[in-house]
Formats: sequence, structure tokens, C-alpha cells
Amino acid sequence: MTSLTLVRRIAARPSIVFDALTRPEGIARWWGPDDGPVLLAQTDVREGGRFRVRFRMLDGREHESSGEYIEVVRPSRLVMSWRWTYGGEPDEAGEESRVEIDLRPIDTGTELTFTHSRLQTDASSASHEQGWNGALDKLARYFAEETGSK
Repeated sequence: MTSLTLVRRIAARPSIVFDALTRPEGIARWWGPDDGPVLLAQTDVREGGRFRVRFRMLDGREHESSGEYIEVVRPSRLVMSWRWTYGGEPDEAGEESRVEIDLRPIDTGTELTFTHSRLQTDASSASHEQGWNGALDKLARYFAEETGSK
């Protein structure tokens, strides 16, 4: 098994970033690797609660993931199981991985540390890294546009 860790600095307080990570209207602004739309975002943000997100990429392919919230510490930490329920990385079909997101306040807003672990192969890790980089770039860009910073 393999994992990836990504770090972003986001121009918003941790509580605001946490909301963007967990509320359907926030998820719709950043989920997915490119500028394709989020088609469905359902969340029940509590330990044992579930999430489900479906998005369409610009090339028309659709993907859906779901999982369970394992740890919810607003506004600093979110841990959830991750499973592709439609589309996604073929190496992960039928498998469950883990996503951990830590939010730390910094002078300019929030430092977000994103870890996706228990991935099955190096190729899957590389594919997820590319996808999550695109999504986290959109998240950072959204808040930069909201605050007028670049």
C-alpha cells in the first residue's frame, strides 16, 4: 500500500475552509481534478456519518466516491474512509482507503495538509495525487478570488 501527502496555504480561516470541505455548497466549488461540475454532494458530517460526491470531468467521464467520517474535529481535522463507487482509479475498485485533512491557522489563513493513504499501487497513488492536486488548487484559487489575493 502507498500514500500521498499534499500541503496548501489557503487564504481563509480554518473554520471557513472546514465548511468548504464538508458542506455540499462548498464541495461544489472545488471537488474534482478539473473545472468539470460536481453533480451531487451529500454529507452527514459527524463521526459515523457518510458522504457521497459525484462529479463530471471536462472530458465527460463521471466519477463518484463515498465513505464514512471517522474523525470530525471542527475546525482542525477531518478523517474519512474513501471508496470509489463509480469510475475512479481501476486499481482501487472495491477497495477502501483513508483521507486525513489537517487545518492549521497561519498568518495568511490556513495551512491544509491532505493525506490519502492505503492506496493499492504506486500508479494509483500517482493518479490520486494528480486528481487531488487539481482539486486542492481549485480550493486555494476559490479562496484567493474571494479575498482578492493571488
